[in-house]
Amino acid sequence: MMKDTILSSGRNIYPLSENEERAVFQMKDQTGEGKIICYTVFPGAFLLYNDFHMQSYESEFQAGTDMFCIDHCREGWIEQDMGNGAYSYLEAGDLKIDNRKNHNTHFEFPLHHYHGITIALYMEQAAATLATELKGFSIDLYALQRKYCRTENLYIVRREGAIQHIFSQLYTVPEKIKKAYFKIKILEVLLFLDALEISKDDLKYPYFYRTQVEKVKAIQAFMAADLEKHHTLKELAAKFDIPLTSMKTCFKGVYGMSVFAYMRTYRMNQAAVLLRTSREKSIAEIAGSVGYDSPSKFAVAFKEVMGKSPLEYRKSFV
Repeated sequence: MMKDTILSSGRNIYPLSENEERAVFQMKDQTGEGKIICYTVFPGAFLLYNDFHMQSYESEFQAGTDMFCIDHCREGWIEQDMGNGAYSYLEAGDLKIDNRKNHNTHFEFPLHHYHGITIALYMEQAAATLATELKGFSIDLYALQRKYCRTENLYIVRREGAIQHIFSQLYTVPEKIKKAYFKIKILEVLLFLDALEISKDDLKYPYFYRTQVEKVKAIQAFMAADLEKHHTLKELAAKFDIPLTSMKTCFKGVYGMSVFAYMRTYRMNQAAVLLRTSREKSIAEIAGSVGYDSPSKFAVAFKEVMGKSPLEYRKSFV
């Protein structure tokens, strides 16, 4: 089941290794590549580590049976095409819960990187295992699925502190205790979701629509095309005919941060490329090419984003 489960995600996914407890798969297309490590935890329950360095991915996953899946985003950002011109977004620290009925779709990774964990439960088999092998465990898996998947088949918990505590420990587990530890953590996640109180308003997840998303992506491309120029938010909203508030909200939804924070990070990453590859250019010239007239202000911004001064960064690649 493990191999068939992963391979049904798309045509550009390939098995690298597999045994009864663990399988490794590679995803690769023209936008980049990724790796999935999938562990069988107990019958009907799988835990997957996802590490993608891609711009997008076309999933062909078809849930052939009833499922309940939990995705934790540790790093990066995911845009999922929900159909009917709507998109959902998962950012770092969030938890997504769904039944995989809308997983045969297009995914974008706006930051070209995603790292996280998936808990995949095949309802019939997992529920039977919980009932027979874990008789003292009182969670009704079907009730839990109805709780979170009763409206749009998708629910997102935003950066809940308890979630970070539960999942942070899963990223540094010694190999020899993984299977037993994974079982404990899956039960802990299910108990947490069972106890979590949600309101009707929580279930009305704010999607962004195609026209908004297209305009926001056009704004990003417009700014990235000429980093020497700076634009006010009002100028951008007027140029692309989008309400200012909608532009700010949607941009943060798509790119995970405000317009200014995104462009600052984008500029510093472009500067890092120039520091590595254009050694004939001075730091002052590179600062100017990414929109900073003051080399000192550029140096402060670069260190805040990249963790090193421009000079230290350049010397580390000598």
